[in-house]
Amino acid sequence: MRHSCAGNSPAPELDLASAGSLADMSAHDREYWRAQPSQSRAFGAGIRWSATTWIIAACVAIFVLDSFLPRQWVVVGSEWEVGVPDAVQQQVLQGTLPTMVQRVEDDPAKTVKTIQGVLLAKSDNQSALPLVAVNQLQSTPFLQRWLYFSTSTALYSTIPGIGMSGLQIWRFIGFQFCHASLEHILFNMIGLFFFGPVVERYLGAKRFTAFYLICGIAGALVYLLLNFAGFMVTESTNGRVMIPGLLSNDPDMPLVGASAGVFGIIIAAARLMPDTTVLLFFIIPMRLKTLAYGLVLIAFASVLLKWKNAGGEAAHLGGALAGWYLIHRPERLRSFFDFLGRADPTSSFHSARRVQRAESGERSAPSTTEVDRILDKVRASGLASLNESERRTLRDATRHGNG
Repeated sequence: MRHSCAGNSPAPELDLASAGSLADMSAHDREYWRAQPSQSRAFGAGIRWSATTWIIAACVAIFVLDSFLPRQWVVVGSEWEVGVPDAVQQQVLQGTLPTMVQRVEDDPAKTVKTIQGVLLAKSDNQSALPLVAVNQLQSTPFLQRWLYFSTSTALYSTIPGIGMSGLQIWRFIGFQFCHASLEHILFNMIGLFFFGPVVERYLGAKRFTAFYLICGIAGALVYLLLNFAGFMVTESTNGRVMIPGLLSNDPDMPLVGASAGVFGIIIAAARLMPDTTVLLFFIIPMRLKTLAYGLVLIAFASVLLKWKNAGGEAAHLGGALAGWYLIHRPERLRSFFDFLGRADPTSSFHSARRVQRAESGERSAPSTTEVDRILDKVRASGLASLNESERRTLRDATRHGNG
């Protein structure tokens, strides 16, 4: 796959403008706030943290650890010089032709370098044939280097002088725990801290964890779809056609951040507590539902009009869509993490379902007196004498072991 060069900076997900929103005291009148945060019994070897706390701890731990580990170079854009034959490109990628690399400082403040690979090959007449390939590299934290998401790592990529990669499916989850800067992680973690417990109390720790991860995966998938489609249109038309909504940035550009999962959580919280008052930037009061759908509208406009960080906003849209779907159909999360046990005692949703099933069972279990009366009628007049209600009562009694 050939790539067109696109910018010098990665595309981390945009931090939530409202992640610092703070629910006012009226929210504590709701059932979701009155209950204590669900405690995860499956994690932590005795440390009783909620799933929200574990996710925040994982994100912070990776960010802090990466600050002490050596940084690595990641290709964020690549391009072959015009006229380089495909066969020669393949030989360079396979390492069968020698190369010479020249490093040129592009912007030391951003720790970005341009790598110019010069191929020195011999033609049939033994004259030198210089061919050039250009890569742009981004200095990246050590762990993030192996966890960030991109179209190239998800599908397929051939980078000049580096080689082939693709189908690295672990990155669909890994990128959700990486962040590009202190500000980036700060706003995302604030969003998790305030809105995560609302959704976790409803779903339970186990299904909330699945909810967060699925929203992040959905964000990556939407970004992947729009970026791959945009790249194919750009390549096939040599950049002459630009379709609104498609992302034309280089497929090697990294995507990191918890924002897709946080967007899903905010949408879910808005479904559970739509009229709760929150404070945008801790100052401007508004309903949670207004805030949530306002953020979705901004993300949609950013992608459609190709505003700054449109790639991150595409991931936000994917997370929001998944969050909206799953909070309306929480039973879809039932099969996730079953190795931790099918029952989730921390879930108010499933606790209510159990109570409902129990009450339904009590109503359907007839009394012994009523069963005896029906059996006496059968002995006296036969089954044909029973009406439909009595037949149903007899079936229920058989099911519940009565009679």
